[in-house]
Amino acid sequence: MKPEIHPEYVEATVTCACGESFVTHSTRGSFSIDICSQCHPFYTGKQKVVDTAGRIERFRKKYGK
Repeated sequence: MKPEIHPEYVEATVTCACGESFVTHSTRGSFSIDICSQCHPFYTGKQKVVDTAGRIERFRKKYGK
């Protein structure tokens, strides 16, 4: 690798809006995020299918299911 062309890779603390935090490495230092694996609905199993304005029923009616 060429010397003096790479950014500094430092230890960073990532803080989520839910309060969870973890330590990793980054070129930009510590930062905050909006959602993490501890509060994301896909990873927590709390994900729901939301039927807005009867779209599922209209689809089933249109395509005969």
